[in-house]
Amino acid sequence: MALTSMLRHRLFSRAASSHAGPSRWTSSGHQERPNGYLFNRTPPPPGQSRKWEDWELPCYITSFLTIVILGVGLNAKPDLTIETWAHQKALEKLSAESSSSSD
Repeated sequence: MALTSMLRHRLFSRAASSHAGPSRWTSSGHQERPNGYLFNRTPPPPGQSRKWEDWELPCYITSFLTIVILGVGLNAKPDLTIETWAHQKALEKLSAESSSSSD
């Protein structure tokens, strides 16, 4: 019981406290306030395009090819559901019954 009460006290006293000091899980950060730019990157001057980093082109190509391969592969997989199997067996049974009754 002492262990659970100690853990409960540590969890809830930390969460309920309003101190802004250093914590084990958070830091104060490097900026005093956000500057309003995505990923803290300033936009390039007008008329100038952003230079791609070395990792971007391989990442985009790999992502595109992964989507294409998964899209084609998942659409081309065989239908192995129990409903399809039962439907095929029912059609076979109906065709066998109709051929035996026509004799």
